[in-house]
Amino acid sequence: SEETELEQDAGNHTLLGGFILSGLSSRPELQHLLFFTICFVYSMTLIGNLLICMATAHPTLHTPMYFFLRVLSILDISTASVVVPKMLVSTLSEDRSISYLGCVTQLYCVVFLASTEWYLLAAMAYDRYVAVCRPLRYPAIMSTRACLSMVLLCCCSGQVVSVVQTAWVFTLPFCGPRSINYFFCDIPPLVLLSCADTSRYERQLISATVLVIFTPFCLILLSYTCIVSSILRISSAEGRHKTFSTCSSHLTVVTLYCASGTLIYLQPKSSDSQEAKKVLALIYTAVIPTLNPLIYSLRNKEVKEVLIRGMAVSAARSSHR
Repeated sequence: SEETELEQDAGNHTLLGGFILSGLSSRPELQHLLFFTICFVYSMTLIGNLLICMATAHPTLHTPMYFFLRVLSILDISTASVVVPKMLVSTLSEDRSISYLGCVTQLYCVVFLASTEWYLLAAMAYDRYVAVCRPLRYPAIMSTRACLSMVLLCCCSGQVVSVVQTAWVFTLPFCGPRSINYFFCDIPPLVLLSCADTSRYERQLISATVLVIFTPFCLILLSYTCIVSSILRISSAEGRHKTFSTCSSHLTVVTLYCASGTLIYLQPKSSDSQEAKKVLALIYTAVIPTLNPLIYSLRNKEVKEVLIRGMAVSAARSSHR
């Protein structure tokens, strides 16, 4: 039909011309402020997470908890690096275009990293559950092989989710303007560009959101319910404080992720909340990766000690040169 031909022509035009990213704000007077603010946040993300990677590689921290923390830092660096550099370039440049292939790649990477991170957070909660509730069996259950298998399973699950979601989004016909009211290629703004009926896809996206966010979240809540129950049975006040302090940092991260992810993906075609979704997307792509090292290092005595010793050794070597 004529309508189908028009949709195909629009889709071919998008395939050749790509998309235009509107960025965080269209106000020219804010561009430099946004650039330097985001540049600072991104620098802190890289420095903080690299420090965590170096600290957790120390022989005294070769435990499952710190292994998972190192993987989390790698995922945080990757998530920020997929989104932020392009956003920084677009902030000061008049050319805010992104190619069709670049948009596909960016969406695939963001969904893969976000999904993998959610499953990893569930694995970290299980690790804390075994450590607190099954301490005598902890070395046997959380062996090196088991930890590697869990991380591999997280990555494979994230891969499946990403391939399905990316393929589904880019089978939609894109009509009209190529402008994406967002600062990177994500599912909600791309769905808004489609001229087809997306109700079926939106139902599928809600199912995926439940699978990727709520299922791990329920497992995390179950783990921490058991942990809190065990903590309350500890007679020593110092022991209760130490155990809860170890777990509270993880709960802080989980809460931030769950809140931002749920609000973004449960209503993908809600155009009236696009500006709010930009802020939420900025939180999970730039702010949370910066906060993770602060949350884990400032609340973790062992990580702080390793970092302080490392800085002291570096300072001593520099003074001897």
